[in-house]
Amino acid sequence: MRDKKKISLPAKLINGGIAGLVGVTCVFPIDLAKTRLQNQQGQAIYTGMRDCLVKTIKSEGFFGMYRGAAVNLTLVTPEKAIKLAANDFFRQLLSQDGKELSLVREMLAGCGAGTCQVVVTSPMEMLKIQLQDAGRLAAHQQKALGQDGPAATTSHSPPGQPYTAGSTAASKRPSAFMIARDLLCTQGVAGLYKGLGATLLRDVPFSIIYFPLFANINKLGQANLDEKASFFHSFISGCIAGSVAAVAVTPLDVLKTRIQTLKKGLGEDTYNGIVDCARKVWIHEGPAAFMKGAGCRALVIAPLFGIAQGMYFIGIGEHIMEYFK
Repeated sequence: MRDKKKISLPAKLINGGIAGLVGVTCVFPIDLAKTRLQNQQGQAIYTGMRDCLVKTIKSEGFFGMYRGAAVNLTLVTPEKAIKLAANDFFRQLLSQDGKELSLVREMLAGCGAGTCQVVVTSPMEMLKIQLQDAGRLAAHQQKALGQDGPAATTSHSPPGQPYTAGSTAASKRPSAFMIARDLLCTQGVAGLYKGLGATLLRDVPFSIIYFPLFANINKLGQANLDEKASFFHSFISGCIAGSVAAVAVTPLDVLKTRIQTLKKGLGEDTYNGIVDCARKVWIHEGPAAFMKGAGCRALVIAPLFGIAQGMYFIGIGEHIMEYFK
């Protein structure tokens, strides 16, 4: 059986890295729209994903849709590698004499994979969100200036904010290096892990849902347990499992995005942890706000994990490791 075979962690890490790079390159603009939609408070700048992407291209050019992509592409390699390889590792660890894993053990393997990947995910998400949201903040500032004049030149800035907000900041494009440097100088390594609890709260349930669901759907495409499903079946399985898991944890993703956003526009809420964030979102924006960006998130995660699982099951890493033996 597949879970009984000894896995090659280096090969799995290579597979996961390649899968992550291919997937993120394809879906990053939708991910940017998701971040900006989730951060909207009060009067909306964007009416939906399409409106967000159109306005982003008009105001920031085509490559504005890829703001923060460098960080994501750099760190998504170890992130996806850890997530996919760790799931295989835990599945093998929890298997008993080659028997099929029970649903509980599949969920435990997913839990382990989600927990491991957060080490890389949390700093990556922190930096990516600041870069993705910069255009929304600039548009928010311009809208505030247009409505309220010079009096609206200051943004709602939380204490200890590592880089300048307001009209000056709106005209400057922050870089990942600048944000990381300022966070390290003002808050130390812990600054890069702001929102770690929220990231765990999102990624662990996601993995608990995603991996067992993918394994069971993918199993339907296997003639027997010793053979792999086809690339197309693995792709579709990843898309279905990814979209279901993504929508299921969207409320947690909204909280994580809000908490990890360092700069706030004029009049936007700041948050002191997960509970405070959830309370303020519920009171000020209503329960529907917890599903902001759900469509975008499903459109990001479905092809991302579809591509990732398709590439992962091709087994490029195994071929590379075999070549160097």
